[in-house]
Amino acid sequence: MYDITIVGAGVSGIFLAYTLLQTERKLKILMIEKGKKFIDRICPIESEANKKCVDCKICSKTQGFGGMGRSEGKYNYTNDFGGNLGKNIGNEKAIDLMKYVDKILCSFGGEKVELYSTENEELTRMAEKNNCSILTTKVRHLGTTLSYEILNKMYLYLEEKIDFEFESDISSISKINNVFSLKSKDKIFQSKEVVLATGISGGERFLGYCKYFNIKQYRTRVDLGVRVEMKGDQLDEIRKKSFETKISYKEEDFEATTYCMNPKGKVIKKYQEGLVMADGQNFLETHNPSNNLNFTIFVPKYFSSSNEAKEYARSIIESINKGKERIVIQRLEDLLKNRASTKEQLVKNSIEPTLKGDGGNLYNEIPGIYIKGALKIFESIEKLIEEEIHKDTLLYGVDVKFYEPEISINEYFETKEKGLYVIGDCSGVTYSLAQAAASGVYLGRCLLT
Repeated sequence: MYDITIVGAGVSGIFLAYTLLQTERKLKILMIEKGKKFIDRICPIESEANKKCVDCKICSKTQGFGGMGRSEGKYNYTNDFGGNLGKNIGNEKAIDLMKYVDKILCSFGGEKVELYSTENEELTRMAEKNNCSILTTKVRHLGTTLSYEILNKMYLYLEEKIDFEFESDISSISKINNVFSLKSKDKIFQSKEVVLATGISGGERFLGYCKYFNIKQYRTRVDLGVRVEMKGDQLDEIRKKSFETKISYKEEDFEATTYCMNPKGKVIKKYQEGLVMADGQNFLETHNPSNNLNFTIFVPKYFSSSNEAKEYARSIIESINKGKERIVIQRLEDLLKNRASTKEQLVKNSIEPTLKGDGGNLYNEIPGIYIKGALKIFESIEKLIEEEIHKDTLLYGVDVKFYEPEISINEYFETKEKGLYVIGDCSGVTYSLAQAAASGVYLGRCLLT
């Protein structure tokens, strides 16, 4: 019998387990993960050059110990974006929790990279005058290598103190006489309390747990937009005021926001949900930095269910992919003139694409709201830098960010079923590493009181 069982070994579960161990109480803790141990998480795409996604049953790129934290390890300590933790528990408390998350990361080696702030009062005032806003944060950007080191150290720390079950998919969770039973293919685990921390990889299984306990689901969000690649110095005027700039533009019917700005980075393929999308790679993750700057302009859209949200995004991406990993690219000048970019134009373009794709016309590929969002952000940027964006700027279709549905929980992340908690991105409350980790710390402290 376990005191607490954590389903999922992403950052929310890891920071929960760490927090539960900061007491003299001898708790018996189990962490169950359907993915692999940290050291065994090897993606075929990463291990063999130019190898295509083989659609593994368990995706080692997104699942396993560390979850999505295994990537570039970017921790944004803010309430401006990345989730609604501040709205749920109070903004000041959320920031304090994220400060503690950073302290933990530094204790495992995170201090090797500098904590920086994107806040700049002058830039904020300029944005307000031009009908847009600047979202700010403090950032600890670990990078892939350091993120690996820290997660490995955290695993070794936890391994000595709690029990792990890897490559174990929990098919059902039930409760009899105040004891939870978690059933996998060949085992049954019993626990007094259960914490679901499956992240965005929980999928249908997570929704099945919720359905069994009649836990209500609310709306589901999906962000879709174009990946932008422009001249590396195009945004120097605002980037010198802020190391990384996150710009938001709002109208009554939509909101557009820049995401994941990568100076000297490259545009790469992202594989998720059996789909292929355009993503950004930080220059720290490549041996051959580019001369370009890339970022995504996302427009969020809400649906009544997770399935509806995924089907909407899937229909758009599959239409672009055409069953062969196709990515479409269009020059900004061609977009403004509503004409397709040709292969010959892309070859001669002064801004060289860092990802191969087919020339095309985004008006024929994606709903107009995403083009409108991109153009409004471009208008805002031009006002901030006081010059036109170069017409050879490239737009890739498309980038997508999936979310889990918002579900019914109280301020302590407890569901209507006493003793059953949901934290991190699968709760629909957090959308980032920092807020997911903070939710784990928060619940850990609540369970210890």
